[in-house]
Amino acid sequence: MSTDMQRPRIGIIGAGAIGGFYGMILARAGYDVHFLFRSEYAAVAADGLLLQSESLGDYRLKPANAYHDAADMPPCDWLLVAAKTTSNAALAPAIIRAAAPGAKVMLFQNGLGVEEQMRALLPDSLHVLGGICFISVHREGPGVIKHHAYGSVSIGYHSGPAADEAGKRQILAQAQVMLGEAGVDASLVADLEQARWQKLVMNIPFNGVSVLLNSGTKALMLHPRTRALIRELMEEVIAGAAACGRSLGEHYINTAWAATDGKPDYTPSMLLDYTERRPLELDAIYAAPLAAAAAAGSPMKKVEMLYQSLCFLDERNRDDA
Repeated sequence: MSTDMQRPRIGIIGAGAIGGFYGMILARAGYDVHFLFRSEYAAVAADGLLLQSESLGDYRLKPANAYHDAADMPPCDWLLVAAKTTSNAALAPAIIRAAAPGAKVMLFQNGLGVEEQMRALLPDSLHVLGGICFISVHREGPGVIKHHAYGSVSIGYHSGPAADEAGKRQILAQAQVMLGEAGVDASLVADLEQARWQKLVMNIPFNGVSVLLNSGTKALMLHPRTRALIRELMEEVIAGAAACGRSLGEHYINTAWAATDGKPDYTPSMLLDYTERRPLELDAIYAAPLAAAAAAGSPMKKVEMLYQSLCFLDERNRDDA
């Protein structure tokens, strides 16, 4: 294992808003962090990275260990993958090139089935973990990340060479300590799929409706019609999860509701992608849970209508680009 103060070396694959945020606070905590960029390499190589956080204060990482090609990265013990799921097939070779033997690959991504998708693309010698992030953050500009609130992560072990439950728990404990030293509230989950359904209760309504209506969360929660629609979509997702054997509990909708109701305005990531004419994460966030719920006998009809509308908008948006 690489050591810096006896700590593992960390690679960030997809150093946008989320990857940049967690990579920077890990670097601030003393970890040896290396960032792989697709489009901002030149700016970061020249000026480093800047984190502007309302709760953590500002932090500049200069110089930053920035790379445009994973082949140039040193072998990393942990790889935090924070790129959109639409890029997973293209990212797998970069992950393999940057991985130290037995590396742990943690997916900081949204949607259902993302671990299964990535597992099929990686060698069996690498561990795959899921990391479900609850954070409000966005790119302010090249190499500049604006953090508004939150930052907790739920972590679960998916698959890999850990031979038994004790081995899995040891790896999860390593992740928890690593993130905890950076100030992240990292909780461990025994059921990754359940945790992903919980996140979908928020992701499915707010991401899709924000794109459909070109609106941030505050306006959606203030208007009685859209407020009702958001809650109805949440109820459908909770019912779909229950049909798939993932009961979120009768009071979970109130927990999800309170996370946004009355809170400051927030622009969901899918609306940011749409505005910048990037492909929308429709497969992982909509198609996969829709298929799972339908197969379990609980079709999510309003979610299906939202998904169909988003497919139209996404295709037209990229054709226009």
